[in-house]
Amino acid sequence: MILFLNDYSEGAHPRVLEAMQAGNLSQCCGYGLDEVSLRAHERVRALIGCPEADVHLLVGGTSANLIALTAFLRPHEAVVCADCGHINTHETGAVEGAGHKILSVPAENGKLTAGALRAIVATHTDEHMVRPRVAFISNASELGTVYSLDELRALRAACDELGMYLYMDGARLCSALASEGCDVTFADLPRLCDAFYIGGTKNGALLGEAMVVVHPSLKPDFRYLIKNRGGMLAKGFVVGRQFDVLLADGLCMDLARHANAMAQVVRAALTARGVPFFVHTATNQLFPILTQAQMDFLSRDFGFQVWSPLPDGRTAVRFVTSWATPEQNARALADAIARMP
Repeated sequence: MILFLNDYSEGAHPRVLEAMQAGNLSQCCGYGLDEVSLRAHERVRALIGCPEADVHLLVGGTSANLIALTAFLRPHEAVVCADCGHINTHETGAVEGAGHKILSVPAENGKLTAGALRAIVATHTDEHMVRPRVAFISNASELGTVYSLDELRALRAACDELGMYLYMDGARLCSALASEGCDVTFADLPRLCDAFYIGGTKNGALLGEAMVVVHPSLKPDFRYLIKNRGGMLAKGFVVGRQFDVLLADGLCMDLARHANAMAQVVRAALTARGVPFFVHTATNQLFPILTQAQMDFLSRDFGFQVWSPLPDGRTAVRFVTSWATPEQNARALADAIARMP
């Protein structure tokens, strides 16, 4: 069985494991203040061209989102996201469990728009309702779509107008920025977002995300909130060493480009077969619409996720390629697609 369920089924890139093994018996201070972690922080700042940014290495996406949003929101404030946003659909109510309402709005191809943001804020008029304070986006989105520079500029303008912060979940950020046609760069992010993170878990690390806090008002006491929410690792160097490798010479983007390229192999086979798509993407997530017979045929040899049953009896499914997907696996799926009923 060849799995295309997600982009975190494998362990870590060999160079990451080699670095961890090489430094395994080195003594380091704790809590992410070791030399290697601090060097990884500097690599992040250099990558985004923002020397004044605060960088925090965290364990995973859900905890990163929970820590960030509870740090950025006061008790009466809420976060706005697309209805398919990760905090709204796949984080088990973590943000709401912490006491903050999530205001979800209809997505446009998986993305939050400036118009939808203005519309939801307009309905929250006084102190009898929560105050929308943070706009949450994922790039790539939950549907594998990518924000353009104009879309991010529009969201930035709306947030400035509405007195809101813009926060980006970057679990698949490298895949988004490496995708064909993407006109956003790492250097654009500190100008457009108040905070964001660069994902490692889904891009070659065993675990870990690099949180970047840009807005000065969001920086104070962030490490206190990391500790308060159980996110501060005593062995912080475990994450630091991984990001030190991933960011040293562009490895993170090389891995993202590979994941996207493997998706292109599968996408080409689906297109050649005339299979429609639930949404069109240029990243490592694909959402073809299959018949039951086609699903049954492919599921004999390949693992994939059932995404959304459709009214006509067909089903949107998800195939995800990763930094570690061998080309022969992508070709095997493509060959099977060509032979399916």
